[in-house]
Amino acid sequence: MNEALDITARLVRIRFRNEENQYTVADCEPLETRNTITLVGYLMGVREGDTVTVRGVWEKHAKYGQQFTVRSFEPLLPTTIEGIRHFLKAMDVKGLSPKKIVALVKTFREDTLSVIENDPLALVNVKGIGKILGDRIVKAWDRRNDVRKLLGFLQANAIPAAFSSRIYRRYGADAVDTINRSPYVLSFDFPDMPFSAVDSAARAMGVERNDPRRVAACLLHLLEGEAGNGHVFALKSHLAHQCGVRFGIERDSLGAGFEELEKDRRIVVEPAREITDESAVYTRELHRAETAATIKLHALNALPLSAPHLEKDDIIEEVLKNLAIKLSEEQLDVLENMLSHRVVLITGGPGTGKTTLIRSVTAIFKRLGKTMLLAAPTGRAARRLSEVTGEEASTIHKMLQYNIGTGGFDKNRNDPLDADAVIIDEASMVDMTLMHHLLDAVSFQSALIVVGDIFQLPSVGPGMVLADMIHSRCFKTFELTKIFRQAQESPIVLNAHRVRYGKAPRQPETTEEEPLSEFYFIETARPVTVMERVVELCSKRIPSRYGFHPVSDIQVLTPMHRGEVGTVSLNAVLQAALNPGTASGTGFGGAFRTGDKVMHLKNNYEKEVFNGDIGVVEDVDGDNKVMTVCYDGRSVEYDAEDLHELTLAYAITVHKSQGSEYPAVVVPLTTLHVPLLQRNLLYTAMTRGKKLVILIGTKKALDIALENDRPRQRLSGLKDRLERFPL
Repeated sequence: MNEALDITARLVRIRFRNEENQYTVADCEPLETRNTITLVGYLMGVREGDTVTVRGVWEKHAKYGQQFTVRSFEPLLPTTIEGIRHFLKAMDVKGLSPKKIVALVKTFREDTLSVIENDPLALVNVKGIGKILGDRIVKAWDRRNDVRKLLGFLQANAIPAAFSSRIYRRYGADAVDTINRSPYVLSFDFPDMPFSAVDSAARAMGVERNDPRRVAACLLHLLEGEAGNGHVFALKSHLAHQCGVRFGIERDSLGAGFEELEKDRRIVVEPAREITDESAVYTRELHRAETAATIKLHALNALPLSAPHLEKDDIIEEVLKNLAIKLSEEQLDVLENMLSHRVVLITGGPGTGKTTLIRSVTAIFKRLGKTMLLAAPTGRAARRLSEVTGEEASTIHKMLQYNIGTGGFDKNRNDPLDADAVIIDEASMVDMTLMHHLLDAVSFQSALIVVGDIFQLPSVGPGMVLADMIHSRCFKTFELTKIFRQAQESPIVLNAHRVRYGKAPRQPETTEEEPLSEFYFIETARPVTVMERVVELCSKRIPSRYGFHPVSDIQVLTPMHRGEVGTVSLNAVLQAALNPGTASGTGFGGAFRTGDKVMHLKNNYEKEVFNGDIGVVEDVDGDNKVMTVCYDGRSVEYDAEDLHELTLAYAITVHKSQGSEYPAVVVPLTTLHVPLLQRNLLYTAMTRGKKLVILIGTKKALDIALENDRPRQRLSGLKDRLERFPL
């Protein structure tokens, strides 16, 4: 590990700066050597001409060579007349011309900055510096002092430098006093700041282990962690136990923490209806989402739907005319009945005709002159919905008009969606919060049709909304069970249904006429051998035998990130095999290269790129440190600090694949994956493949997944609330 060094240097040129978080790339001259070096790091408030003492380490970048990575820094005030002139110019004070700067420095010499700080009234004695300009100079000086004071405070308390700019924007000149009064305000106002850093800083400031402020912050941190694991609420006893285990908080101190959070309206505590003698603890937001969704769903469902009735013969004629499809009796029954219900739920496995049903619904609604809005949780799922229906479809966020400025949705109860029907596909991916916002925007004049497969993995966010709605038996639900003849010929569909019911998939027999199959299980014991064979399959065997492109057509899906057959390891070896070359950018997941398959990791509404979107790196501009990624023909730029939003995507987790389909899917299954081997995970992975699915690993791992039909139960109160409505 490189040893930390201190360097005092003058900033010569700022090459790049992210104005959001002040990540900076700058050339500077160390005072001792005068040789130009490159600094990279979070350097809030520094400008060209400033002198700083930086503490950090030397690191070698694959393309840009030696760079000094800054861990902390201290801006220094200039002591020479020339330095003071540069400093005053960099303050960028309106009206402070070069001529007036010369007059100031000529009057006060080396004491100029001291006069500005300690005797500001003296400035008006300088020719050309009146009271107005003098006040501007002092205010600019105070702002820089506030920044210097804040930087020193944050660095002394080991608060991450990446947050310094955001902290200053939020709290301004009162930042230090605000944090000193209540250090845990940082974890409330900046949820992405590591809680361990906030807790360490608070303890260093003298906050005792059982201080109610600390107890409240630790409880809220744990509660939000439970939401991150898919739970809508947590059991009070569980939070209390974890507070003791993880933070050393005594049980007698917990009551005050819960009381403080309830008083501040951050949490809601109520009886856990289905668990005796337990209390359910919600964040305020999730409690509001669950209760409001319950009320809106029942309110919608109670309203009659005055739609013109269509007989079966009319439906058959309309679908045949528009889609050239012959519907099954099951599908006809669904179409005939759903037109008279305001809330309709449709579920079913692959090959049961969910997509055909959506296409038919759109055709019928158009015949009736009804307007529709079609949406899905992800961009990929929305594009697929649009392709199969021939109608415009969008993400739910886009349909609700997410507002970057407010962090909310412009479509809501005050400005609802204008449509006779709102159709949501891949609804198993919709979490409790998003469903709340969706329902808030659905008009009481609209029908709501929700389609999804509840046997797939649940949403990444908290809740299991579609399953709760179906299991509550409060709404008209259609479960499609018949597998269509064409789908029956697909080994992928048949084996997916076998897996759904806990049966081992069958290896189809091949013939001379049909030498290739759509499904294979390749038994391979050692994880390292699994990794090697995955690379061989993706780089050679599948492309040569099936004609699939190794990057765009083949997707490796794995249960986890770590291990020899996790995403990190597989991406490294697949990149080396499929896209060898010199690395040209760095970020989470390793070095990025032109031609790499990459995935975006978080919703970025400004770039209009969303969590799970997959693209290809089309260009890396080393001079300007900008990387361009192409998503379905649309180019999106990433600067140096945006790269943490990307990872290599030759291999992705099964969770990230939800809502997508790929021509070919390769799924490694080993006993290294035991914590995540579940039937619904295997089922989800297999249903992502359209033309080829290959499982590779051990029979033992396959058997574990098939037998494990009891994935960790998510804590959710939606089903119970729906059943016992009115509340």
